[in-house]
Amino acid sequence: MLERYEQFRALRFAVPAERVLEIILENPHTLNAADADMHRDLAYVWQEIDADPNVSAVLVRGAGGAFSSGGSFDLIEEMIADYDALVRVWKEARDLVYNIINCSKPVVSAIEGVAVGAGLAVALLADISVAGHSARLLDGHTRLGVAAGDHSAIIWPLLVGMAKAKYHLLLNEPVTGVEAERMGLVSLAVEDDKVYETALGLAKRLAAGSPTAIRWTKYALNNWLRVAGPIFDTSLALEFLGFRGPDVKEGLEALKNKRTPHFSPQAPL
Repeated sequence: MLERYEQFRALRFAVPAERVLEIILENPHTLNAADADMHRDLAYVWQEIDADPNVSAVLVRGAGGAFSSGGSFDLIEEMIADYDALVRVWKEARDLVYNIINCSKPVVSAIEGVAVGAGLAVALLADISVAGHSARLLDGHTRLGVAAGDHSAIIWPLLVGMAKAKYHLLLNEPVTGVEAERMGLVSLAVEDDKVYETALGLAKRLAAGSPTAIRWTKYALNNWLRVAGPIFDTSLALEFLGFRGPDVKEGLEALKNKRTPHFSPQAPL
């Protein structure tokens, strides 16, 4: 079953239950940050899953008690310095969102520890999301000095409303798992040591259900996200435009040195 996923070498796979595929984000020493290889694999693995007749449900999680700390510093630096890399990652970021939305198989995310940026996109675009009480969800884009792209504009307002979405995305305000459930940002919040067990149980239930009923329900519901496609496309274009400006350089240096960024008050708009 796992042989067809050997091309996605930056991800780890397992089969924890019958017809359940587990995707594990693992990047030691960086809280599972998405480097160039992982970012690419996260974008395109969903097409393979959609075509896999042996998979009825997907469970995605991070290794070592964290989901993902977002894009790696190396990847961000490459995007700032290399226009071709920027365009490549823009396409991957676009495809990641649409490929998860269009994957017919139901996806469950098990969110432990931090979930930021591209990692948070995968966590929240899952059909059912299970977060630990102490999990820390953070969009992270405005702190870096770029617009909140990735998944945020397409799904946050739908899940939590415009007022809460603006509060957390503009101010880069983190959310705990408990708060995320209360807001409607995630499906469930459970004790930290129950996240995987709960998520796997839900994936098993989905895998045992009627494939057509579940997949067609997902397809219909995700039309809410498809309608918001132009909003997402705009947010992603503006995010990547920001990688050509000065603020992202300051934001990255601040992140690397664990200090508050000092952005210029001048803006072209």
